[in-house]
Amino acid sequence: MKNIQIKRALLSVYDKTGVVEFAKKLCEHGVEICSTGGTFKLLQENGIQVIKVSEITKSPEILGGRVKTLHPTIHGGILAKRTPEHLAELAEHGIAQIDMVVVNLYPFERTVAAPDVTLDVALENIDIGGPTMIRAAAKNYPNVVVVVDPGFYEPILQEMAENDGAVSDALRYKMALAAFQRTSQYDAAISAYLAQLDRRVDALPDELMLHLRKVQDLRYGENPHQRAAFYADVARGAVGMVAAKQLHGKELSYNNLQDIQGAINLALEFDRPAAVIIKHSNPCGAAWADDVATAYESALSTDPASAFGGIVAMNREVSEAAADKIARIFTEVVVAPAFAPRALDILKQKKNIRLILWPSDHLPMSGIEVKAIEGGFLLEDMDLAPEKYDEWKVVSNRRPTEMEWLAMRFGWRVGKWVKSNAVLFVNGEKTLGIGAGQMSRVDAAKLAVSKAGDAGLSLEGSVVISDAFFPFRDGVDVAAKAGATALIEPGGSVRDDEVIAAADEHDMALVFTGRRHFRH
Repeated sequence: MKNIQIKRALLSVYDKTGVVEFAKKLCEHGVEICSTGGTFKLLQENGIQVIKVSEITKSPEILGGRVKTLHPTIHGGILAKRTPEHLAELAEHGIAQIDMVVVNLYPFERTVAAPDVTLDVALENIDIGGPTMIRAAAKNYPNVVVVVDPGFYEPILQEMAENDGAVSDALRYKMALAAFQRTSQYDAAISAYLAQLDRRVDALPDELMLHLRKVQDLRYGENPHQRAAFYADVARGAVGMVAAKQLHGKELSYNNLQDIQGAINLALEFDRPAAVIIKHSNPCGAAWADDVATAYESALSTDPASAFGGIVAMNREVSEAAADKIARIFTEVVVAPAFAPRALDILKQKKNIRLILWPSDHLPMSGIEVKAIEGGFLLEDMDLAPEKYDEWKVVSNRRPTEMEWLAMRFGWRVGKWVKSNAVLFVNGEKTLGIGAGQMSRVDAAKLAVSKAGDAGLSLEGSVVISDAFFPFRDGVDVAAKAGATALIEPGGSVRDDEVIAAADEHDMALVFTGRRHFRH
């Protein structure tokens, strides 16, 4: 391949940023410009000599602009190779070759990101002619320059200035690759939108296209020798961390981003003011109260040693009182749906603390988790389904007291976000001891007891939360010895009878939820 001279260009853009200036420079190089609709009008109004596509096709734009470039005169000029055979065929049919195609698309992704978008509006923003021209030009990139982003205008003009109006094969290749990536992304966004219209459509399809756009490079991954970057799922629009706003502090790390997601997931589980503290993706304290300052103080008391350097999340505005308490201990990140002005003033006095404004005060209703393994990916529905409290079943002789029920409802929400095997001791307001990520459930129970002891917290009258069933009675015995009076777990073990008998032996209330919350 070699440099190609640009003699004729077709411009048809939705995003008109810089297109007038670009067209003027093309004209200075003697390029003939043809255009459509709004682009034609804009160029003409700015004194640029431009030919309307309908004059070339000898066909009017019809169906409200739905059909204007879908014509052999256009696509023949784009797709023709510069071979004697193809050029002779163009001449036979009176078709002029097109050397440059400048097209960007209707903003489908932005359109469907609006919460009140209708199907009619979404469908009208599916571009047909644009992707067709882009694909045709990209297919023929040895002979045609395809431009899908205003960011390419300057490099093109620079090459044309240096090469007497010609564009190099290297730049044509780069732009062709960008063109196919763009049309692939566009189609992925459309299919994702249409799929979610009908909940009966399988949420885990046979084939899945991910459209990811790099938001930022990160300093490193989990460890300094690993590269990392943060990518946005374009099909979902600006949600979650993509829409979050950093108000203060140094750049977020790979580990920060993971912990922020885990922290806000847990905080938003609660309907009362709540505060949670996360360390290495695990809660080391959680509480709810009448205000977030009290909730934070209670959460911190669970494991103050582990909270050092942790991530704090709240489901309400961070108050001045809460900020004052947070500022007393080294904290990496505070994330919340809002910050009181005075709270910001207090926290911003800490140079390195990151303050993140989360874009929502509630968890999404659904979502997909993706994890990479060698050779592919694992996909699953996120564990977001509402709990069916009416299906919880008391299996012990003694029923839970009102306070034990309250503690179960609080603790079950926390346990859902603790790494398995997970066993927690809680009361009706806060966590007391958390045993996370253990290889055996009885070890998780023992760890939770040990953590509570380290923090000087009594487990008398506490309630035990287990994210999966106790396979043996030993976990129940550990809980009873520590002072717990009730347990809640999914049930389903072949030794459930043995576990129930142990609970009855200790006069403990035992509830089966019927739903497990493993988290790896």
